[in-house]
Amino acid sequence: MTLHESTEIHPASPRAKTTHWASLTGESGMTLVERLCNELRHRIDQRLLRPGSRLPSIRQCADRHGVSRFTVVEAYERLVAQGYLESRRGSGFYVRERRPLIASPMVAAPPPTLDVVWLARAMFQELPPERMPGSGLLPPDWLDSALLGRGLRAAIRGESAPLLSYGEPQGYAPLRSQLQVKLAEIEIAAAPEQIVLTAGVTQALDLIARQFLRPGDAVLVDDPGWFLMFGMFAALGARPIGVPRQSDGPDLVVLEQLLQEHRPPLYVTTSVLHNPTGTSLASAKAFQVLRLAEQYGVLLVEDDIYADFCETPAVRLAALDQLRRVIYVGSFSKTVAANLRVGFIAGERELARTLADRKLLAALTTPELSERVMHHVLADGHYRKHVERLRGRLAARREPVLSRLEQLGLRVFADPQGGMFAWLDAGRDSHDLAARAYEQRWLLAPGSLFSPGQLPSSWLRFNLASSSHPDLLRFLEQALAA
Repeated sequence: MTLHESTEIHPASPRAKTTHWASLTGESGMTLVERLCNELRHRIDQRLLRPGSRLPSIRQCADRHGVSRFTVVEAYERLVAQGYLESRRGSGFYVRERRPLIASPMVAAPPPTLDVVWLARAMFQELPPERMPGSGLLPPDWLDSALLGRGLRAAIRGESAPLLSYGEPQGYAPLRSQLQVKLAEIEIAAAPEQIVLTAGVTQALDLIARQFLRPGDAVLVDDPGWFLMFGMFAALGARPIGVPRQSDGPDLVVLEQLLQEHRPPLYVTTSVLHNPTGTSLASAKAFQVLRLAEQYGVLLVEDDIYADFCETPAVRLAALDQLRRVIYVGSFSKTVAANLRVGFIAGERELARTLADRKLLAALTTPELSERVMHHVLADGHYRKHVERLRGRLAARREPVLSRLEQLGLRVFADPQGGMFAWLDAGRDSHDLAARAYEQRWLLAPGSLFSPGQLPSSWLRFNLASSSHPDLLRFLEQALAA
C-alpha cells in the first residue's frame, strides 16, 4: 500500500491543509484497516506527518480510498490506542506528540549506524519483500504455507500429553531419526544419538562457540561470511578472523598462515552455496582443508543451511570426514519457515551428549511442537517436491536478475552455483549506497558487514528472489550514475 502525499501538512489549527492520497493498493494477507494503520504509522515515525498535523476527516479518507467509513474509524481508533493519534471532539484526529517516558536531553537523532546489528534489526522491519534485496529469506509467497499447515495439523492430532512437558533435551527423537535418513542422502552417516536439535543454526553455533571458545580465542571464519556470526563470537569475547573466500573455497595459503599464527580451536565455514557469494567448495580444496585441520588440531564447523537449494551434487567436509573432526549444522529456516526455528547439530556421540547438556543448562529444551511439525513435513513426502520447486524458481530468476544488475554496472564475483544470493561489486563504497537506499526505504546489504573487520567495501549481497523490482533497478541506476 502506498499513500501519496500531495500537499505539505503543517501543525496548525483545525483548518490546516489535509493530505491527498492515492487509493489503497492490495497487499497480501492484510486487511484494509491494517494497511492504513501501517502506512500512517510509518509516516508518523518518519516524521512525514508531524505532531499536531490534522488527518483527513473520516468521510474524506473513506471517499478517497473507496473504503467504508467503518474502515477509517477502525484504523484511526487503533492509532489512538497505540499513541500515534489523538481525537479532538468536534475537530477530528491529529498526530500526537510522542514524548519519551523518561526525559532526555533534546539532541538531534543521529543517522543510523550501518553495522551488523543494524542489518539484523532492519530485516525485521515492516517492509514488503520486494523492497528488501539485502534480506536473507525468500519472499513468503515462494514458500508453501499448505505444507506447513499439514505438518501442524498432523502434529496436534497426535498424543498431546508430551506437549505439556519439556520434551527431550536432545530433541524430538522421531525428527532425529528422520534427519539420519536425510543426512544419509548426502553421504553423512549420523545416528540419532549424534544429532542435537536446536532453535535454528544461530543457537547451534552459539552452543558450539560456548563449548569451545574462551575470551581472547581466535576463531576463523569465511571472509566474506555470515555477518551475524561475527557479532555472536565477538560478544563471547572471541576474535573472529577472516579467511579470504575464493570462488572455489578458502585461500589455502592464508588459511595455513592463520592456523600457524593463531592456533584457533574452530574454523567455521560454508562449503555449499556460500553466503554471500553463492559458490561451493571444490573437491581438491576440501581435502586440503581437512589435511590442515588435522595438522593444526582445529575443529571444523560446517554450516550447511542452504543444503536443499543445491542443484547438483556437492562436496561436503562432513561427508569426507564422517564427523570425526567436522561438526555439521543445518536448519529449515530458509526452505520451510524462519519462525519454525528448527535446526540441528550433527557430531560425534560424546560431543552430541555434551552439547545437549549445554543446551539443557542454557534453555532446557527446544519447543517439541515445532520439531513435531518439521518431522511431519519431512516424513509425508511433500518436502522434496517443495524444494525442487524452489530450486526451479531460483534458477529461472538467477540469469535475468544478474544480467540486469550487470547492465547497471555491477560486477559479479562468480556465477552462483545455486541458492538465493549473489555477490556484486558496485565499484564504490557500498556503505554509502546502502545508507542512501535506506532513506528511500530499500534494504541493501553492504559488503563491509560481511567481513569480521567491517572495513570499507564496494561489494553488495543481493537476494536474487527480491532484486527484480523495476523501482529498485531504477534507484540503483540513478545511485550508481550519481
